[in-house]
Amino acid sequence: MTPIPAANPSDASTPGSGHPAPAIDVDGLRLSVAGSFGTTLDRLKELVALPGIAWPSFDPAPLEASAQAVAELLRAAGVEDVQVLRSNKDDGTPGGPAVVARRLAAEGKPTILLYAHHDVQPAGDPALWETEPFTAVERDGRLYGRGAADDKAGIMAHVAAYAAVTEVLGTEFGLGVTFFFEGEEEAGSPTFRSFLETHRELLRADVIVVADSSNWKVGIPALTTSLRGLVDGTIEVQVLDHAVHSGMFGGPVLDGPTLLSRLIATLHDAAGNVAIEGLVSNDNVGVELTEAEYRADSSVLDGVLLAGTGSIAARLWTKPALSIIGFDAPAVDVASNTLLPRARAKFSLRLAPGQDPAAAMEAVERHVQANAPFGAKVVFTPGESGKSFLTDTTSKAATFAMWALGEAWGVPAVEMGIGGSIPFIADLMDVYPDVQILVTGVEDPDSRAHSANESLHLGDFRNAVVAEALLLARLNSEGLS
Repeated sequence: MTPIPAANPSDASTPGSGHPAPAIDVDGLRLSVAGSFGTTLDRLKELVALPGIAWPSFDPAPLEASAQAVAELLRAAGVEDVQVLRSNKDDGTPGGPAVVARRLAAEGKPTILLYAHHDVQPAGDPALWETEPFTAVERDGRLYGRGAADDKAGIMAHVAAYAAVTEVLGTEFGLGVTFFFEGEEEAGSPTFRSFLETHRELLRADVIVVADSSNWKVGIPALTTSLRGLVDGTIEVQVLDHAVHSGMFGGPVLDGPTLLSRLIATLHDAAGNVAIEGLVSNDNVGVELTEAEYRADSSVLDGVLLAGTGSIAARLWTKPALSIIGFDAPAVDVASNTLLPRARAKFSLRLAPGQDPAAAMEAVERHVQANAPFGAKVVFTPGESGKSFLTDTTSKAATFAMWALGEAWGVPAVEMGIGGSIPFIADLMDVYPDVQILVTGVEDPDSRAHSANESLHLGDFRNAVVAEALLLARLNSEGLS
């Protein structure tokens, strides 16, 4: 992928631009990270060996062991206030164990919260893995294993950066630092909001770094500045009171699946753009990728035309995208000659940054009711919703982060979007409306998070640690005022 500079790039995003303040020992921090990088990798490998999965169907013991191992890492890094905490789910059962650790700020210094998660996805089919999923293996400059990238590397980036900055700055380091390592993110963070509400003051910060995203490509760092929101729900079409013989009654009336298919077809225009009125859409992206790159990354088959108009990056990040992710109909192998009275589908609509989820849900309902085919009854049932996210790139925290990324990699950082959603960021924004949130990451397009052969590029991982150490040092030096 070839980056195109943002429309208004900051000087702080360019290495050698005259920033930062002379008090920051860039070379010293880089050397400190390099000197302990072998130990950092060893600790990461130990974490990969703990298959902590927060899904109810899995043994909770490895997840508990994972939390305790992370807590010990923080204590070894010199953090004294370390706790393993949890909140209860709606049914009263306990949520996953979160690790929270704090270093209080010196007078006049801000506090930064460093987020990552220690739970992981299940390994899936072991036959698809080239190595054992819970045994970290180095090969060709990458570390393979479940959680090596998502998101135990995020934990180690935080811990190693903190260790480097405390070693180099010593008593001059007065920044407040809170570590929040969640233990149920891969299970949908079911107790995240209640956890925030319960521990609101414990987790309060001026800046939050969420290390759970990706860089633009190997060798080019990125700050994730936008995430799409999400709404989903079901659309049911009803046409008959009960099923009838397709030979005896077929012709004058169309069956439920056919009518639902016709309704679904109205959700996009002829070019493949979402055709629902009232949805936010824009082309505001600072980097671009080619059609060939997108096809390679997404495995689109030869001959299949891409949908939508505008740049591909905009179609991925700043425009709505609607998919049908479920369809209730008899399986082909058990189908009978019957006119089915009803059919139901589940939709998933990704929302452009700036879109109100409630307004989007209403827009979908208006559309399907207005386009009911042949007068069929349409039953719309709203589902889940999540807000989008857009970074204030003019904030000091974002400016410092772009500078730190550029210094660490030696090339300008880019601002990129993510087509998916991180729902808990909306909770962070609700509970802490004045906080500056930065979304960073250690992954790259070939990390294959959630898939077999998940891996971490070790060179980029080291750079990510350096970048975060530089960010901590600069916030310590200059603050946010």
